[in-house]
Amino acid sequence: MSDLEIRPAAPHDLPAIVAMLADDPLGARRESPDDLTPYTAALTRLTADPNQHLVVAVRDDRVVGTLQLTVIPGLSRRGSTRSIIEGVRIHADERGNGLGTRLIEWAVDESRRQGCQLVQLTSDATRTDAHRFYERLGFEASHVGFKLSI
Repeated sequence: MSDLEIRPAAPHDLPAIVAMLADDPLGARRESPDDLTPYTAALTRLTADPNQHLVVAVRDDRVVGTLQLTVIPGLSRRGSTRSIIEGVRIHADERGNGLGTRLIEWAVDESRRQGCQLVQLTSDATRTDAHRFYERLGFEASHVGFKLSI
């Protein structure tokens, strides 16, 4: 994996990122790879916020993975800072070769560098393979999550 680069996402990466977000049954229902306008606006907001880190994994000039890391200062846990990992996606051709582990390790290392005491993530209840993956990396299923679409 020494030929892998993890770097901040750039506007020219958006087609590959959105394609990966849409490449599963859940993403296929909620993503729109044919219209990048809302993704471009979102990338502009993310890039302007120093607590947001949207990164891509690149091999041979090809985007093969992505994730978003959000750093959140807080009062609970004695004023702890925490991070949230979201939108972890690996290109279908790259799954099973350790790339997901590399991305999560990057996110945990960056969280430490940012002074975080806790790393959190959520995973859709139907993604049981992902749950096993995160547990293998030391994450614990400790909470029940709730969402409200508005």
